[in-house]
Amino acid sequence: MTTSDAARLLGVATSTVQLWMESGAIASWKTPGGHRRALMSSVLRMTRPDQSAAAPGPWSGAAPAAEFTMLAEPPYPVPEREQARLSALAALQLVPSAAEERFDRIVRLASLVTDCPIALITLLTAQRQWFKARVGLKAGETPRAWAFCTHAILQREPFIVEDASQDARFRDNPLVTGAPKIRFYAGYPLVGVNDLALGTLCVIDREPRRLKSRELQGLEDLARMAMRELSTPPRG
Repeated sequence: MTTSDAARLLGVATSTVQLWMESGAIASWKTPGGHRRALMSSVLRMTRPDQSAAAPGPWSGAAPAAEFTMLAEPPYPVPEREQARLSALAALQLVPSAAEERFDRIVRLASLVTDCPIALITLLTAQRQWFKARVGLKAGETPRAWAFCTHAILQREPFIVEDASQDARFRDNPLVTGAPKIRFYAGYPLVGVNDLALGTLCVIDREPRRLKSRELQGLEDLARMAMRELSTPPRG
């Protein structure tokens, strides 16, 4: 099937199908002329989310479609191509999915490299900040409107808040005024296909602080590793 054929079958934009093909959510190949093609069976799989959610595997359930539809008036800042970003995240089928050692290892290393008690791999849907991996934090998600990471994905450099209690953007945030009492935050955007940031690798401390240059470099290197892992589907 061509991308246009697949888009008509799925009822989405051709650009969305292209994102799904490029991310691997729809198995595809390129013709000698450089055009993408996909098997009809791969495309039809995208129309049956209930079956994939019910099938045996390491994760259970599936995020509702509203999770990946941009809000008409989001109560938080959004990137310029927010809907394309949400579509790319949906295509990965990682929200929700079970914990995986390949991601747990990265957050453990991020915590050690920066000497921060909390490290997270976050994925941002329209409604929530969901943690694919975490250390030092019991909660598995927060509302998107509370997420420091929603600011981090607006740029391609590390997003750093040295003391959230003194920052007008965050001092009244429930994650600052209440548990886990965030003071320091540093996050690297996890940038995938077509320069779309799906979430972050971030570290958090309960005390104001700064990172050394070597700590920032280590966090960046681990963020690149995390993005490579995110480009592959959940593993059993």
